[in-house]
Amino acid sequence: MKLLYQTHSPFARKALVFAHEAGLANQIQVEHQETSPTRSNPAVFDENPLGKVPVLLRAGQEPIFDSNVICAFLDTLYRGPKLIPLQGEERWRALRFEAAAQGLADSGISLRWELVRRPEALRYQPLADGYALKLTCTYAWLDRQIDVEEPVNIGSIALATALDWLEFRHLPSFRNYPRLSVWIDRFTQRSSMLATPLAGETQD
Repeated sequence: MKLLYQTHSPFARKALVFAHEAGLANQIQVEHQETSPTRSNPAVFDENPLGKVPVLLRAGQEPIFDSNVICAFLDTLYRGPKLIPLQGEERWRALRFEAAAQGLADSGISLRWELVRRPEALRYQPLADGYALKLTCTYAWLDRQIDVEEPVNIGSIALATALDWLEFRHLPSFRNYPRLSVWIDRFTQRSSMLATPLAGETQD
């Protein structure tokens, strides 16, 4: 398998961290591909009509995108306890955390457009403030919800990769939330996170 990847994408990293946690990383060739909404990449568009990474390529089969679907597919190959819990409150907790992580990453990306990526004359501060509020409210909710011994599953993987990316991009900080900070500092020491460091700048 080949993973079309980007070293500064929280979504691509989520898929690769999941592969490491499932013991499948050695079966995946990682290929970095630069993409952005203002810089199309034909190699990525050939495999994903949205022109975004991550994309998982499989010999003789259709490509799989996005990160949520890639993780779901990889979980079918994992021989250990499922990283996407199959039933009960454990499943809904994991998927709820995954949804929160998705929202954090989406809001952070949108906030970066308003703060640094859009031409200054076109930036809209009330919109930036709205995205920042989504981040801080989610941090507060996570600080109440998170268990410092949270199991490793799709929810914790998604949260860790989103939060680490937000810090990497110097976006509104979660460091005022002590339980959340303790949890993320522990999770980022996992071998799956250490093997997938964030690096690079968006190329528009």
